[in-house]
Amino acid sequence: MKNPIETERLILRELMLSDAGGMFELDSNPNVHLFVGNNPVKNIQESIDMIENIQKQYADFGTGRWAVVLKENNEFIGWSGIKYITNEINNHKNFYELGYRFIEKHWGKGYASEAGKAFVAYAFNEMKVEKLYAYADAGNENSRKILEKLGFHFVNSFEYEGEIEVWYELKNPNSN
Repeated sequence: MKNPIETERLILRELMLSDAGGMFELDSNPNVHLFVGNNPVKNIQESIDMIENIQKQYADFGTGRWAVVLKENNEFIGWSGIKYITNEINNHKNFYELGYRFIEKHWGKGYASEAGKAFVAYAFNEMKVEKLYAYADAGNENSRKILEKLGFHFVNSFEYEGEIEVWYELKNPNSN
């Protein structure tokens, strides 16, 4: 396991099977899935399967989504992190993407920005990634604001899985 990352209010760490309850709370909420395919999970086994899939990504690519927990009480509030995408999205393949998803009661508290800032620094300084990408549903204004706050630049709109998405990129300032 990689060492956790600490921010002012958060601990970012690799997902564990013990996070399944929090993942189920997150991904069973239809409001959370409004801009990510409208396909909430129906049972905790789906959350366990997702964690196991993410753990395989850690082994295969050395990165993946991490748990976001509150420092003050160790409460699981969602996930964030850098995923290595191997399938083609918006004419890109084999790239690093920043993503995040939080339990609804924790929306609007700045956690996505706080975790995102830490993962951008981690991707550029530790992983030495040249560019980070991110995409969101075109109608997801909150996610778009977070990406722009993190310094991502809008590139284009595209269709993905029947939805109009917006594509963002952020170049590592330390690379040529």
